[in-house]
Amino acid sequence: MMTITAKINKWNPEPEIIFQAADIIKRGGLVAFPTETVYGLGADALNPEAVKKIYEAKGRPSDNPLILHVANINQVRELVYVNDVAEILMEKFWPAPLTLVMKARDVVPLRTRGGLDTAAIRMPDNPIALALIEAAGTPIAAPSANISGRPSPTDFESVFNDMNGKIEMIIDGGAVEVGIESTVIDITNPEKILMLRPGGMPREILEATLKTHLEVPDLQSKKRSPGTRYRHYAPNIPVIIWKRQEKFPDFDNAAYIGIHEPGLKISSSILFDDIKNFARGLFAAFRKFEKENFSCVIVEWPQDNSGISEGLKDRILRSASRK
Repeated sequence: MMTITAKINKWNPEPEIIFQAADIIKRGGLVAFPTETVYGLGADALNPEAVKKIYEAKGRPSDNPLILHVANINQVRELVYVNDVAEILMEKFWPAPLTLVMKARDVVPLRTRGGLDTAAIRMPDNPIALALIEAAGTPIAAPSANISGRPSPTDFESVFNDMNGKIEMIIDGGAVEVGIESTVIDITNPEKILMLRPGGMPREILEATLKTHLEVPDLQSKKRSPGTRYRHYAPNIPVIIWKRQEKFPDFDNAAYIGIHEPGLKISSSILFDDIKNFARGLFAAFRKFEKENFSCVIVEWPQDNSGISEGLKDRILRSASRK
């Protein structure tokens, strides 16, 4: 398959590119496009055969549900049963890196929801993504546009390296703003709201709005969220976590990612000036160092747990997992 690529203006997306991509979606094809979090691999969420192509292109387990991306709140009511908690969160935050898990209506294919009775939905905060969804006239199912388990793509080059020749089109909208995926919360039971996956929307902001603590899910509940049941985000070299109070690991030809200088000589490093930039640049740094044939990459463990730190820690932890 020949993959079309098109560079687009983020703030004023060229209509001809959007219409070309939307036509591919309507015909059951796959288009990679930028969101504020990472690049998504999109298909018509209501077309089971199109959704099947996402799983095939990524090598993604078929029981891992997909997030449906919408362009307006009215679309949501056609897809799921919306409760009062959903109304509050959608009105206050969307578009945002926040995914809501709700009871699905029959219109959402079982393949899209990974065989579950729920569906995960969000409205991306990116003009290109919103224009594409609007032009396609359908919710777009879009996991990250990478081979399953790899670092999520935060720029065009990363998508191209993983998806060229496997999908119909890649839209180049430049680097993303957030750099890690959306926060996913399960609101099917308003009395017990679950944090299924930390991400771009901080826990403390949600808890302040809802005036309740987001509870930790059990394993069965976690299955409702994309990207939580398998090894994820990992480069092709080992990831070693370093906590600053511990002795720095001793590895030959090691790269380093973090905010603070480790105080020891290492072969190469990428230092970020704050936690937001750390999150934004983590996956790109993983991909850079694996191409440069380092023996491993040592990643600083963030000290804080507020803001985007919780989501960043989650990505670091699972990128270092061997399971």
